[in-house]
Amino acid sequence: MAATQLFRALVSAQWVAEALRAPQAGRPLQLLDASWYLAKLGRDTRREFEDRHIPGATFFDIDHCSDHTSPYDHMLPSAEHFAEYAGRLGVGATTHVVVYDTSDQGLYSAPRVWWMFRAFGHHAVSLLDGGLRHWLHLNLPLSSGKSRPVPTEFSARLDPTFIKTYEDIKDNLESHRFQVVDARAAGRFRGTDPEPRDGIEPGHIPGTVNIPFTEFLTEEGLEKSPEEIRHLFQERKVDLSQPLVATCGSGVTACHVVLGAYLCGKPDVPVYDGSWVEWYMRAQPENIISEGRGKTH
Repeated sequence: MAATQLFRALVSAQWVAEALRAPQAGRPLQLLDASWYLAKLGRDTRREFEDRHIPGATFFDIDHCSDHTSPYDHMLPSAEHFAEYAGRLGVGATTHVVVYDTSDQGLYSAPRVWWMFRAFGHHAVSLLDGGLRHWLHLNLPLSSGKSRPVPTEFSARLDPTFIKTYEDIKDNLESHRFQVVDARAAGRFRGTDPEPRDGIEPGHIPGTVNIPFTEFLTEEGLEKSPEEIRHLFQERKVDLSQPLVATCGSGVTACHVVLGAYLCGKPDVPVYDGSWVEWYMRAQPENIISEGRGKTH
């Protein structure tokens, strides 16, 4: 698929500000603050949202909109759950969804929600380039208080090509059908820095390539250009003409790999949703590659 045929993955803060000032007829816009942080940081994202957010935005809770029956973190919910949740946030069939978050990096968790909408068949979804960080840098307007979206009907159907399972990744150890890129920080990937989740040791899946998600972003927190991202993949010997799968700790920052490939005209990169948490819990010790303790049982 040519890049020109893809729905635009990034919109600028200036574009959003203008769209809020002069809404387009027939294309409702819904901003979603999808801020999410590791529990150890102790941040209350919903309270932060109520303190300040982009006018018209509502809060998307990644942990709430997930499969609560799974032992793994924020796995994709059922299509029914997602449809009900998105509809309650004011997202309908014709809505252009724009997702952002409040991270210091520019974007951190928002690409996960961008990927979720696409996985459930809603392709009119973009990311606010630079997130709230860039919005604040430009001194654009802010609101506070609870949001009160108008609920609407939303239908969702999961496209299974957006997901890889533990079994898929395990089979790939022998078949080498696809490349796997891990978006975690280098220390966690190598096994020298701790994992944030209790009971999970750091390390990586055999044969995986490491591209930390921050390498897709500029120092200002904006997304790098497609040319820069293509060079980044080339540097790590990742062939964008061949099948590729993204992973990380629990399926959030993996979506930066998906986004990077999408911006290079490759829209078909699935996420290993269970990511390192599931792999560590289920894999045999010999399939845990680590410079640290690894897995002994």
